[in-house]
Amino acid sequence: MTTTLITGANKSLGLETARRLIDAGHTVYAGMRDPATGEAARALGAHIVQLDVLDQASVDAALGALPALDVLVNNAGVLGTSFGVDDLTPEAMQDVLETNVVGIIRVTQAALPLLRASGQPVIVNVASGVGWPRSLHTEGTDEFAVPVIPYAASKAAVIALTVQYAKNLPAFRVNVSDPGYTATDFNGHGGHQSVTEGTDATVHLALLGGDGPTGEFHNRFGRIDY
Repeated sequence: MTTTLITGANKSLGLETARRLIDAGHTVYAGMRDPATGEAARALGAHIVQLDVLDQASVDAALGALPALDVLVNNAGVLGTSFGVDDLTPEAMQDVLETNVVGIIRVTQAALPLLRASGQPVIVNVASGVGWPRSLHTEGTDEFAVPVIPYAASKAAVIALTVQYAKNLPAFRVNVSDPGYTATDFNGHGGHQSVTEGTDATVHLALLGGDGPTGEFHNRFGRIDY
């Protein structure tokens, strides 16, 4: 049985990822800051784990409670409070980076001992096309009109750190997904994709075998070339 931990799994993309991986036969641990918000995940058959990516003690306790770990999905993230240059402050940037980048490192580093004991360790980091310069530069893409700086910078960092983790952990499959413009709380449910479409890439990468790719960036249509 494949054991999977998903962060930020109480709603939206994280919850849908949990549903689909449970359907695929995984034993899913749904990480979330407040277990009281986990009724939907519990109803799917997930095991609820209190996990706050900003809190090392919380992360250590969550990983310490797992019997094993084969797949880690780093899904937790925040949009932040800055949406342009005029409202940008160092504090606003730091808050987003702390959750979206440092949080991934905090969880991943704590998970490495369990993952190294797996016969087929997989890490999937959820990023965004907003962190991809080509998309930000290209008129007509969903990303082109997005002015946010902290969120975009954080997701660019997630793409880069994924490549570096993959190089450092050649026995692992370490990849990064772009959900696309999906209807979630982040955009007031204005995205044109469903949460199922938005989790296509993440689920595909979470189900990779040992001969699958590593260090790649995928959306629901396949690999995004660097």
